[in-house]
Amino acid sequence: MEYAERQDLDLVEVAPNSDPPVVRIMDYGKYKYQKEQARKAARKKQVNINVREIKLRPKIGDNDFNTKRGHVERFLRHGDKVKVTIMFRGREVQHPDLGEKLLRRLADDLQDLGRIESQPNLDGRNMVMVMAPRKDAAPRGEARDEARNEPQESAARR
Repeated sequence: MEYAERQDLDLVEVAPNSDPPVVRIMDYGKYKYQKEQARKAARKKQVNINVREIKLRPKIGDNDFNTKRGHVERFLRHGDKVKVTIMFRGREVQHPDLGEKLLRRLADDLQDLGRIESQPNLDGRNMVMVMAPRKDAAPRGEARDEARNEPQESAARR
């Protein structure tokens, strides 16, 4: 302890259960700071994945379907998962094959950007499918740049 005080450092017990206990002479404030910086760096590397939802009806028109497909495409390019829900009303629920066919069509159209994470599943009056972005698709940064440029291009076309 005297040696640590002379060097203006702290005596830190590293392994208290060993016999004899193991101690280390260090600047404890600096040690805590470095640990906190490492923890922050690990937090920055984490990727938050959002789950976006798109709702469709089984008798959706082609133009409306294309619009919804564009939304799903944009979400997948941003690296978000997409939960696609088909809502059945009345007797439509007696034809779940129409909903599944629509979901499969959407998945086939976007197979280069996303993959089916959970297969179409009938849940009460809704059929749900989850799509996740492909790992080999465009990186998030490029997708953001494309999405940022997209509204400017469409405004120029008008």
